[in-house]
Amino acid sequence: MRAMMLATAESCTGGWVGEAVTAVPGSSNWFDRGFITYTNEAKQEMLGVSAATLEQHGAVSEQTVREMVSGALTNSRGQAALAISGIAGPGGGTLEKPVGTVWFAWGFAKGTVTSERRYFSGDRREVRRQAVECGLQGLLERLKGGCDGQD
Repeated sequence: MRAMMLATAESCTGGWVGEAVTAVPGSSNWFDRGFITYTNEAKQEMLGVSAATLEQHGAVSEQTVREMVSGALTNSRGQAALAISGIAGPGGGTLEKPVGTVWFAWGFAKGTVTSERRYFSGDRREVRRQAVECGLQGLLERLKGGCDGQD
């Protein structure tokens, strides 16, 4: 049986998830590719995130990460995908979306997309580190929990 392939779509983590994944020996057997989409234009061009979603909800939103994870699945050989978008700081936060706000989405080619918002504290590096850890942990939990839509 062939391993399930993973694709990632990262914004605030800037490829850190891909770095963590490829540090694992043998990851070429299950990691297809990572999209680093830091700008809104990159999210639109590489993942198909709609301009209307970005304009209405912003880059750091549930709607955006759900479109990012769907785009990662569509534009890769992945059967599983993780998307992350957040505000790592020190600037860029608002009252509605303070520094440390990070949205995650996990998707599976034969299943549903789930999403979650988390708030992390610390400096820019610490917020990003926690986002990478949370994203990968969430992926593992969903794989173990059977959220991939596989029978």
